[in-house]
Amino acid sequence: MSSIPHDHVAGHDHAHDHRPSGIARWLTTTNHKDIGTMYLIFSFAMFLVGGCMALTIRAELFQPGLQVVHPEFFNSMTTLHGLIMVFGAIMPAAVGFANWMIPMLIGAPDMAFARMNNWSFWLLPPAAILLVTSLFVPGGAAAAGWTLYPPLTIQAGMGTDLTIFAVHIMGASSIMGSINIITTILNLRAPGMTLMKMPMFCWTWLITAYLLIAVMPVLAGAVTMLLTDRHFGTSFFNAAGGGDPVLFQHIFWFFGHPEVYIIILPAFGIISEIIPVFSRKPLFGYASMVYATAGIAILSFIVWAHHMFTTGMPLAGTLFFMYATMLIAVPTGVKVFNWLATMWKGAMTFETPMLFAVGFLFLFTMGGFTGLVLAIMPIDVQLQDTYYVVAHFHYVMVAGSLFAFFSGAYYWLPKWTGTMYDEKIGQLHFWTSFVTFNITFFPMHFLGLAGMPRRIPDYAQQFADWNLVASVGAFGFGLSQLIFLWAVIKCATGSGAKAPAKPWEGGTSLEWTLPSPAPYHTFETPPVVK
Repeated sequence: MSSIPHDHVAGHDHAHDHRPSGIARWLTTTNHKDIGTMYLIFSFAMFLVGGCMALTIRAELFQPGLQVVHPEFFNSMTTLHGLIMVFGAIMPAAVGFANWMIPMLIGAPDMAFARMNNWSFWLLPPAAILLVTSLFVPGGAAAAGWTLYPPLTIQAGMGTDLTIFAVHIMGASSIMGSINIITTILNLRAPGMTLMKMPMFCWTWLITAYLLIAVMPVLAGAVTMLLTDRHFGTSFFNAAGGGDPVLFQHIFWFFGHPEVYIIILPAFGIISEIIPVFSRKPLFGYASMVYATAGIAILSFIVWAHHMFTTGMPLAGTLFFMYATMLIAVPTGVKVFNWLATMWKGAMTFETPMLFAVGFLFLFTMGGFTGLVLAIMPIDVQLQDTYYVVAHFHYVMVAGSLFAFFSGAYYWLPKWTGTMYDEKIGQLHFWTSFVTFNITFFPMHFLGLAGMPRRIPDYAQQFADWNLVASVGAFGFGLSQLIFLWAVIKCATGSGAKAPAKPWEGGTSLEWTLPSPAPYHTFETPPVVK
């Protein structure tokens, strides 16, 4: 029997049942859907801020010479663009999807710790304000890039302190969100839903959450040591006092490399939900997908120093990190193979979510191949800190994570809003993004191979042509994202067609083409409990 007094259950007219409205509703909400929505709105706002910084960089690089901004401001832009895109745009977007979808996919009433969920979101806006404020204090944001390497950050101005504080707050938010996701998935699944019957999106997030809990405190340690070097006379990274700047790189990349997989694994989960639906076939090799995801996560901890081949590591260390890095291509290749096998002989249709998923598959695989090139130490020594590296990680992060998130947004928008998005607008958004993305980042491979260093506001005449192409592409890509905003606003205001119960049958009589059953975890049917 419940211990709640009877009148508390039956009496809806009591004052304590009053729900706040307006701004108070959003400040105090513990509803996973509201919090998911706030995460997604926040992340898109930060995406636009970080995008404007990227366009400032590309405007300066449109032609040789210094024409748009001072070199110091240019350096601040590179630092903040990276930090805002990673901690302000991509990670909160992934958490937004998790908040919205995980309870629904596993049949849970809400997240396990509803109030902590609210708190972990509301830590983010102050952190974002701190990050952006670092631009406006004397000395500006640290000119060290998003990696915050000393000695650049030891001598920099007050902007670095604001950045360190922001990183701490965002880390705390990530850890709380992860604890919440792990507890929800392990304790609140519907009866009969074993771990190996869970949707792939829940699996990728479960593994991602463990990664976050493992590495966020490492980053916190690194920036705290940086803070004490700056203000309290320690010499962890200060060579003049017997410290070692390379130590910072080891600690930072021990966080930073798993972080790359924290960014991509939720995207893998979304793609694994979408490809089966639009192929009208169950996901190929579900168990191998789960093991591959876990394998990627474990390997991500032993490859960090491939970012440091030029720091003078011993040869044995270099070889170890080189081979370990190449090994991570194996589970990733398993996933790509499984997605292709899912599409093989499927009754495919190419609505916007599927377009973004296929675009993701093609471009992410290309980014993976350039990563394999950079894993080879003698080649990396030549390409280290050139635009080849910039091209590589943007193919993985933008065409990887971002395209997957667009795919998931179009796929679930009918579920979230009750309104179908406009298919024509969605297709326009995909094609403009796909084309302009490649115009922007593909030439950067050529620039890097020709030797153009990254993070410089001026460059030699020989690099002028491809920089012009990349800058034109970048402005095209930036403007394309306003099409997405238009599509979402149309959905959110309910000005489209009402979403049917099963939006993705496409008006055809196409049922699943195989004798095997449909995936039980598309949102069109609740989880089947046997």
